[in-house]
Amino acid sequence: MSANSQPTSQQQTGRTAAYDSAFLRACRREPVPHTPVWFMRQAGRSLPEYRKVREGTAMLESCMRPDLVTEITMQPVRRHGVDAAIYFSDIVVPLKAIGIDLDIKPGVGPVVEKPIRSRADLERLRPLTPDDVKYVTEAMGMLVGELGTTPLIGFAGAPFTLASYLVEGGPSRNHEHTKALMYGDPELWADLLDRLADITAAFLTVQIEAGASAVQLFDSWVGALAPADYRRSVMPASAKVFDAVAGFGVPRIHFGVGTGELLPLLGEAGADVVGVDWRVPLDEARRRVGPGKALQGNLDPAVLFAPRAAVEAAADEVLAAARGLEGHVFNLGHGVLPTTDPDALTRLVAHVHERTSH
Repeated sequence: MSANSQPTSQQQTGRTAAYDSAFLRACRREPVPHTPVWFMRQAGRSLPEYRKVREGTAMLESCMRPDLVTEITMQPVRRHGVDAAIYFSDIVVPLKAIGIDLDIKPGVGPVVEKPIRSRADLERLRPLTPDDVKYVTEAMGMLVGELGTTPLIGFAGAPFTLASYLVEGGPSRNHEHTKALMYGDPELWADLLDRLADITAAFLTVQIEAGASAVQLFDSWVGALAPADYRRSVMPASAKVFDAVAGFGVPRIHFGVGTGELLPLLGEAGADVVGVDWRVPLDEARRRVGPGKALQGNLDPAVLFAPRAAVEAAADEVLAAARGLEGHVFNLGHGVLPTTDPDALTRLVAHVHERTSH
């Protein structure tokens, strides 16, 4: 929590309106009435109502307008009947908020005007304060009121993924500048990730204090690393983020893509729930992660383009692999693809609920 704030009565007890929801129960590894479902990127381009409301508004601007954020976050909850909402934003929002010159270019992704590659560049990464992201606090408050018993997931980009955007200057296939810095100047690399950990922790804290029921740390690019490099050069910063928000008692989810070899470490970094992409079956993921963690995942997003019977058969395979897990949140193994038929998502939610209802 920020230095001058006190926990609310809800935070002290942890008993928000959404506390007994299937999603939060699964995250806490408690019995559930049905397997909860939500989708990464459920609010976004796959929905015609999203495209309509975003028309003429740049991505970063839309993330800073509480009315728009609230509407976009609510759209998949209304349409699909998912068990949780995820706050509509982007992982580079806190970087923009502290003055980094970046933009999200359509068809490309985040592009940083001046990449960070020297010690002098570090000075551009100042601490994030709640005043930097007042629009987040306002939008979260509106959403919690509207969602009622449906949990709201807050999120942030993990230090490694943020660093890779900052060092590369944008999306990268091979992360050559990032790895050159990590291997070539480990001290500067550690300082960079440490600063990003503080910024990320502050951003998650703002969201939790505003009413987020759970938080997810997206380490989208960390699958580019070998386990030894992750443990040595990345895990301390991710662990710092998880430690910083541990006192709130909200579930912490950790997700990366292509992270089959890193699954034990993703759990070890401090998450309560480990997100699994589609490459590793959940029963094998449980073996790798070990006891004491819930798992989230992990239907291949591309399966949704197949006929309905094939989608349901694939979903049943995921549910079968999840039998015996301490807690399971059904999700895709990565985000919803932009051209996905929204009706396929709605049917998938209903199918999982029907198959798992007690």
